[in-house]
Amino acid sequence: MRVVLEKKVVKYLERLNEPMKGRIIRALIRLANEPPQGDIKKLQGQEAAYRVRIGDYRILFKDKISCIAVYEIGPRGQIYKEN
Repeated sequence: MRVVLEKKVVKYLERLNEPMKGRIIRALIRLANEPPQGDIKKLQGQEAAYRVRIGDYRILFKDKISCIAVYEIGPRGQIYKEN
């Protein structure tokens, strides 16, 4: 399955340090597998919205028919406050 990143997600990834960036990129690759792999959990109150846990970081995405749309990446303490 195809993984699509929003522009703000790409910019955030570019600013991260190399070890964390590598861990997140590996998690995004695992999301492309059929079925997606990783510590995935459905978000309450949002339709087809999920999160992947990578240490203290979270990837928020929506599972669409043709792709997985990643709309947010950030630290655990801040990621849920914005959405």
